[in-house]
Amino acid sequence: MSLSDADRLSCARRRAAVLERMGEGEAMLLFAAHHPIRNGDAEYRFRQLSDVLYLCGWEDPDAVVLLRPGAEHPFTMFVQPKDPEREIWTGIRAGPDGARERFGADAAYPIAELGERLGDLLVGVHTLHYAAGRDAEQDRRVLQAVSGVRRKARDAFKVVPDAFIDPGRLLHEMRLVKEPGELRNLREAARITSEAHIAAMKLAAPGVHEYELEALIDYTFRKQGGFGPGYTSIVGGGANACILHYITNREALRDGDLCLVDAGCEYAWYTADVTRTWPVNGRFTPAQKELYQLVLDTEVAVIEAARPGEVRFMDLHDLAIRKLTEGMVGLGLLEGAVDKLIEEKTYRRYYMHGTGHWLGMEVHDVGSYVGGGASRVLQPGMVFTVEPGLYIAPDDERAPKRFRGLGIRVEDDVLITEEGREVLTAACPKTVEDLEAVCS
Repeated sequence: MSLSDADRLSCARRRAAVLERMGEGEAMLLFAAHHPIRNGDAEYRFRQLSDVLYLCGWEDPDAVVLLRPGAEHPFTMFVQPKDPEREIWTGIRAGPDGARERFGADAAYPIAELGERLGDLLVGVHTLHYAAGRDAEQDRRVLQAVSGVRRKARDAFKVVPDAFIDPGRLLHEMRLVKEPGELRNLREAARITSEAHIAAMKLAAPGVHEYELEALIDYTFRKQGGFGPGYTSIVGGGANACILHYITNREALRDGDLCLVDAGCEYAWYTADVTRTWPVNGRFTPAQKELYQLVLDTEVAVIEAARPGEVRFMDLHDLAIRKLTEGMVGLGLLEGAVDKLIEEKTYRRYYMHGTGHWLGMEVHDVGSYVGGGASRVLQPGMVFTVEPGLYIAPDDERAPKRFRGLGIRVEDDVLITEEGREVLTAACPKTVEDLEAVCS
């Protein structure tokens, strides 16, 4: 594992902020992710839980992080010990010494010692920021540790945890507003992602398979220095684009169809999320162009409406719904008064998902969407997607025939700034003219 000086300082500042925000008698306990098994004894490539990466940059499994303000060791880690025999198979471990020397831990122990040490470390803590209920084995270990020192604590006139708060209440609010270093990583993820989408556009042609585009996208991510895809790429030709989370990516692209690609590069723990839809043969048909332009105009209007201090997150979704509904009435996809169609949610026949989500270390990143009993007001440092779409099933006899089987989504990554907004993925073509120029 490696950690740059800049990353090390960022993690240290975040830990200090967490320690400062917790009160006396509070502590935060995070368990690292398990190493998942793909099949038999073959493992997936490991990706650490984002909260652990955010606070200390530790990338290996089988680790525990404990933060406790005012303690002799405010930042304690339990990690895999050095083991030359295992390291031959699975890679070099930092071990407890590395946790202290390279990752800033005030104290570090082998993970096998968690059971004997955790209880004592929690004596004097009344509120534990711990994600109870997510992992039964972890819950058992924590409750067993607390139970084991209850009498000892009582005899010393001290408390043990009797209240559990999800760490996200504190930690995820911090992660929602991005620091300058995080924004640099997101901009680079966006740059690489844009290059990958352009490469896929240039490769696409009748007879090319969806998996060929996926392979080129993944190659571009890695070649440009990314970790790989931040989520499983969607490459849907023709009616496959009407399946929102289509990841089979097996079929050949056909002349006259559209191709929808939803893919984002993960770079230095941060992921982009971009969707583009373009004609396989390089030219939109009139019907495709009509529907595409409606989705694009909606996306542009929503982006332009995003600004800090007064616009709420749900305002953007409401605007997208209105623009799309008005457009669908104009194209004959829906009939009736726009306000009534919105009230009755009739638009969901062809637009059934949200207009965006937070973006950061995860493609659907953390942070509350509500505040003060209402949708959250946008503020500088927030990053989110804007991704309206329309999906007309091929067998939908209520839709005009020329639109059946068309799935269209346009998605960009947007940062709220002091002045307004910045489209991080602006380099990726999306107008009809630009797409046709690239694809042909």
